[in-house]
Amino acid sequence: MLNSTRIKTEIPGPESRALMERKGRAVPRGWANAIPVFVKEAHGALLTDVDGNTFIDFAGGIGAVNVGHAAPRLVEAVREQVGNFTHTAFQATPYKLFVELAEKLNALVPGEFEKKTIFANSGSEAVENAIKVARAHTGREAVLTFENGLHGRTLLTMTMTSKAGPYKEGFGPFAPEVYRVPAPYPYRCPAGEDCSGGCRGDCFGFVERALVEEVDAENLAAVIVEPVSGEGGFIPFPDFYLRRLRELCDEHGVLLIADEIQTGFGRTGRMFAVEHSGVVPDLLTMSKSLAGGLPLSAVTGRAEVMDSVEPGGLGGTFGGNPVACAAALAVLQVFEEEGLLSRANAIGERVMAAMREMQEKQPDVIGDVRGRGPMAAMELVEDPESRAPDKERAARVVENALQSGLLLLTAGQQGNVIRTLMPLPITDDELEEGLSILARAVSETASRPLPVPPTR
Repeated sequence: MLNSTRIKTEIPGPESRALMERKGRAVPRGWANAIPVFVKEAHGALLTDVDGNTFIDFAGGIGAVNVGHAAPRLVEAVREQVGNFTHTAFQATPYKLFVELAEKLNALVPGEFEKKTIFANSGSEAVENAIKVARAHTGREAVLTFENGLHGRTLLTMTMTSKAGPYKEGFGPFAPEVYRVPAPYPYRCPAGEDCSGGCRGDCFGFVERALVEEVDAENLAAVIVEPVSGEGGFIPFPDFYLRRLRELCDEHGVLLIADEIQTGFGRTGRMFAVEHSGVVPDLLTMSKSLAGGLPLSAVTGRAEVMDSVEPGGLGGTFGGNPVACAAALAVLQVFEEEGLLSRANAIGERVMAAMREMQEKQPDVIGDVRGRGPMAAMELVEDPESRAPDKERAARVVENALQSGLLLLTAGQQGNVIRTLMPLPITDDELEEGLSILARAVSETASRPLPVPPTR
């Protein structure tokens, strides 16, 4: 490893292993863990486990700590608010923080029109509320989603999610009036075209045909899209494709919802990923890094659309919790005053360059490098001809990196995509060390054959 002082014991260490055994007895097995170490403390882009091992964090709380672990402004704001009050329920006894944050998000979200905002606790709740608002406004029922999208784990959002295991297996029946079409994916074009030079847009025909063959446009309330597919493999939607979606929605009186749960707050180099295309959605959902990891989500949209719901039709006991609102206001202050968007773009350029260098050295293993800003990924394959997903090798890369002090997560329908979600305040030295560990982990798995499963 590059910095042996970071790792003091085997990984996972004895305390993490003991806690994992306790977890197995206390927590259902359905709540799985991607990384088998228990955190003790984290600051910036570094995380220390209960055994004293310190890791460079390229997982970032699954994209929830873009401003960094324990960001000083956020910590100060939370401490102050906890000392004032922790909860009243906004619909019972309102408070200024809720209104102030709504005003800031209304000004921040794209669109030169009046906007309004509601708050909830999780990304799933934000998406579900956006669909409620869309149905109330249009008087329609149907929702159009895309393959490779993940929108949540509630009944409706699980139905909208495009991956059976582990998100949907055994949990049916699902919600009605949800329709799904193939998404643009240049490396594996769903239209069967050669998109090696970039998406040509042939796959947009799936959307057009769906409005003839699958769902009547007159009953379509909303189209929801992640501007960059998150759990589906960090696949950016081309700008022209998003613009065509906007035109189609306008033509048929359909609302366009941008799901920015994972892409929001600087993850792609802009505050919201949809800004790259110049497209203005009718509704935008956000969570994760909105409050720096505290549970808070929001839906911001056209005022006349948001006002379609009758009083009492929106709300929740903990939605817009005052402590989480204070954290979110601190997050926005960090972005305003500390140049995190510029930093995000610099990180993105370096990460993409490093991944392309890895691909040049290991073309038989790394089939594709893609992303937007620091939301970058590389897809591992068994060979460049078949492009067969190599989930086992991706798992080996993650494990090798962990042993050298780097936290990574996979993504993709087949779990064969390595993604980066490092906190944006990561230092240059930490970034370079992390990328070096990643390159070495890829190289080691490429030079050693994967173990052959035993035959029965």
